[in-house]
Amino acid sequence: MHPGRQGNKVNGTHDLELKASALPLLNLQGTPQQVGYVHGLRAGKLIARNLEVYFHRFQHEAGLPREEVLRRAAWWWQKLQRIDPEYAAMVAGIAEGSGLPLLQIVALNVRYELFYSEFSRQGRGTAACTTFAVLPDRTASGHLLMGENWDWFPGVEGLWLRLQTPGQTILAFTEAGMAGPKIGINSHNLGLCLAGLLSQWDRWDGEGTPVHVMCFRVLNCPTLEEAVHQLENSAMPCSASFLVGQAHAEGQGVAVNVEKAPRGTVHWKRQHGLVVHTNHFLAPDTLGVVEPLAEERVSTYLRQARMEELLGGGGPRLDEQMLNHMLADHQGFPDSICRHPNPALPPHARYATVLSVVMDLHAGKLSHTVGPPCWGARSTVSLATD
Repeated sequence: MHPGRQGNKVNGTHDLELKASALPLLNLQGTPQQVGYVHGLRAGKLIARNLEVYFHRFQHEAGLPREEVLRRAAWWWQKLQRIDPEYAAMVAGIAEGSGLPLLQIVALNVRYELFYSEFSRQGRGTAACTTFAVLPDRTASGHLLMGENWDWFPGVEGLWLRLQTPGQTILAFTEAGMAGPKIGINSHNLGLCLAGLLSQWDRWDGEGTPVHVMCFRVLNCPTLEEAVHQLENSAMPCSASFLVGQAHAEGQGVAVNVEKAPRGTVHWKRQHGLVVHTNHFLAPDTLGVVEPLAEERVSTYLRQARMEELLGGGGPRLDEQMLNHMLADHQGFPDSICRHPNPALPPHARYATVLSVVMDLHAGKLSHTVGPPCWGARSTVSLATD
């Protein structure tokens, strides 16, 4: 057994274990309320497990008792209905379909703001995600490839959503009960990866659009230009890094990384056919950002440098198998690109890679591993319906 392949205690009553398996795939269409209703109906048990995990984490990691979480959720619910009625309707549909309390579902959908604002206030770091894009001139297939190791809480239940709308199809990963995705592609050959960031300005009740609502808006964009415009012209209460790419004709594609803080945005395109981003600002001086420092922040610098090294040393023609191997890299274990629970840290700080994804934007498909990618078997899903 690999030293990182072990159960990880995430609450006071369960030992939840990372398990390598395919994620459920929900095919959704209809009005926003109908989309949410079917999500809640079909994933009710998974949503209930996420609520258990998150409310324990809110209390013991962020220091937010249930009453305070629900108070903040009520504040956000009023705001969501004003700033994005479509997203709010999906959230309401999830609550109705699952039979679970509305404000608890709202809390799931703004959990980024609830956690990251507390991480910032407490002066803590976070270790959540290694994202990358490899442009067509560096890939064996001539396709634009993007991907991510999503590092978060072991035990969180995820889903693939294939959402059909009149204008397009979206295939994306989300956490059960969360209307907005964070990693995915659409039928306009546009892809998105997300990485968490922290700044001194992050507030749970700040101005603007929550991170996962923003992700949903980006994946609804038909062009990269519109996606970047959406990111640059929308305020957000908490910081985040968005890696957005779009494939064009065979052998052509563009990727842009957008760093957002509550008081500024900066973006840049490829460097030598590659884009990499982990969990620290690459342009802090430009944005005037001060980042909280803590012992676990060592990982973000290690992962950034290591992924750049691996991609840069992979030769001119990278393929999906090579990228999968890079995502399973253990240099700096357990705080490596392929992240495992670190027994030297308190139980609540033992993050791990819970999803590893490589997306082919030209082909409209992606492969993924649930849990650390070193575990092996990958599953493939595509925009096309089965």
